Amino acid sequence: MPTLILVRHGRSTANTAGLLAGRMPGVTLDERGAAQAAALPARLEGVPLAEVVTSPLRRCRETVQPLLAARPGLPVHTEEGITECDYGDWTGRKLDELSGEPLMEVVQAHPTAAAFPGGESMRTMQHRAAEAVREWNLRIEKEHGADAVYLMCSHGDIIKSLAADALGLHLDQFQRLQVEPCSVTVVRYTRTRPFLLRLGDTGDLASLIPRPDRVPEGSGGDATVGGGAGAP
Repeated sequence: MPTLILVRHGRSTANTAGLLAGRMPGVTLDERGAAQAAALPARLEGVPLAEVVTSPLRRCRETVQPLLAARPGLPVHTEEGITECDYGDWTGRKLDELSGEPLMEVVQAHPTAAAFPGGESMRTMQHRAAEAVREWNLRIEKEHGADAVYLMCSHGDIIKSLAADALGLHLDQFQRLQVEPCSVTVVRYTRTRPFLLRLGDTGDLASLIPRPDRVPEGSGGDATVGGGAGAP
């Protein structure tokens, strides 16, 4: 089955403002986020991409734009199933204010039981994202073959939940994972199990380039809801 490259969007204006953006309109990449996106084509140079799939939110579409410009003709699709978690009434609020909400303790320690007021539960978030990936895996394999590589650009909590799914981790443990803006997480899917090849990688990705002589390799405190702003 295919190999999936998950890219978190570059740093956004909401990240630097300390807001839980969710599906709030008008959130774009900030200056650093734009630079991160601009560096993505070079980081992925030589990695064969069959298709690109992106969350419909603007910050994800902006992140993949330099890659699409560098690879004319690369098919791109929008996928609602990997859009940001619907944080409901929490959308657009300051993260430091939300830290005092009783629900935040549940989000941190027992996300399986967390449902955002006026929004969706974290269980629903993980389920619809994992189902979207499984559907795309079948589609990519059918159209491009079992060794195909494709890219999805999505959001912090979505990617963390997909990484947890790949590792066989309970959703209650997904807050132990971290993915910075424009980081790369890579999952190779097989008939019997997935293999997590990268998690939140912000560096060189040359080892992902297929080579015939290489056998593929099978800070404290609360997690930042939504993914955080990454390195300064």
